[in-house]
Amino acid sequence: MQYTSSMKYNRDFKRLYNRGKSIAAGYLVLYYQKNNLGKNILGITVTKKLGKAVVRNHVRRLIRECYRLRESELNLGYNLVIVARNRAANADFDKISRDLSYLLKKSNIIGE
Repeated sequence: MQYTSSMKYNRDFKRLYNRGKSIAAGYLVLYYQKNNLGKNILGITVTKKLGKAVVRNHVRRLIRECYRLRESELNLGYNLVIVARNRAANADFDKISRDLSYLLKKSNIIGE
């Protein structure tokens, strides 16, 4: 991803959960907060309740690909965490993409 780095540390996830804003959709939840960097920092969380590793990795790849396709439209300077809900295990690419687009528009992260 060209304009995005990965969120790596648990303390960063926790800080965003506690201090950031959140928006929920059918399959995904988005936590976001402005940062003072010139790039976005993305974290993706998929719980073990979703299924075994194959299912969790599949959902993670779907989310990452949907984000990658929309990345050029996004405003820079945000910390983002995308959390997959339990229903996401059975969702296809179109449903995940539609939910992610909705969340990004609702949070005003997508530029005009």
